[in-house]
Amino acid sequence: MTVKALDHKLSRILSGHYTADDFVMADAKDADMAFGVQAPGADPARPGTFRSRDQYLAHMAAEVAVDGAIDILLTSASNGERLVKDGVLDGTPVTLAVRANDTTDIWNPRGGTYATQPSRPFRTANLELVREFCDLVLYSVTFNNDLERDLATLEGYAAFREQARAVGIRHFLEVFNPNAPSGLDPQDVGAFVNDHIIRLLAGVTAAERPQFLKMAFNGAGHLSELVGHDPSLVVGILGGSAGTTRDTFELLSQGEAHGARVALFGRKIQRSESQLDLLAGMRAVLSGKVTPEQGVIDYHDALRAKGLTPARSLADDQVVTEPVLSQA
Repeated sequence: MTVKALDHKLSRILSGHYTADDFVMADAKDADMAFGVQAPGADPARPGTFRSRDQYLAHMAAEVAVDGAIDILLTSASNGERLVKDGVLDGTPVTLAVRANDTTDIWNPRGGTYATQPSRPFRTANLELVREFCDLVLYSVTFNNDLERDLATLEGYAAFREQARAVGIRHFLEVFNPNAPSGLDPQDVGAFVNDHIIRLLAGVTAAERPQFLKMAFNGAGHLSELVGHDPSLVVGILGGSAGTTRDTFELLSQGEAHGARVALFGRKIQRSESQLDLLAGMRAVLSGKVTPEQGVIDYHDALRAKGLTPARSLADDQVVTEPVLSQA
């Protein structure tokens, strides 16, 4: 069997032998569980419409086919099953992961307002059936400083862990920032999330612990605090909104510099003009071959060489628009 890059890299990270080559790259193409029809992104060939499911799957297959582009492909259960059936991951070092739950704060249908209301636990995927083709899943939690809601979230996670262990599924844990916090000062969000992570995992033994974390980058200080507190936790950063290309490269660079060892980007990749060129640029920034600024220039050069029109001018694409990235 082909050795999966994820397993090799996690082993090196946890053994203290990490180098930039061991950074784990994941493409989060599970957006159909959040955005429905909108998930694959706008179809440039048909203005006002979205790409189809088959086009979405084709983008996944294209990334898997490029050696070293990604280490994990995160999908919905239905799309993961389809990819395995089609043999897309056969003989590749890429690990398939499936989103195990879809809490209400990720429900984003057009016209909907669920994401603005306090998160409630919910799970569509059947773990027993997922285990037939995949042994790694993502479970997400969101805490809002609301006792009843947060208690339900923890109870849901406990039930998931028990079932996952019973069927032989590994997981990684996504901890979102509060989506509708109650009485929580915005400046306390990073510390609040860190404390929740350590508090909840303190009661989880090795048999049920997550392989790694996926969370928002709340600034260098908060990331360094979490990584420094417990080196046995492999911390990954999520991408959030699409932003500019400079946002993508800055987030990757700053995250890695302060202890992140995994990046799980969805919209930042999916909504780019050339997903494979963006991934190549991300690897170049991680390796230290280029700065985030030079990475943007190289990306625009790659678009030009392919005859693709960038969504922004080079000057606009060099702007850092995410406030947390300007605090370093």
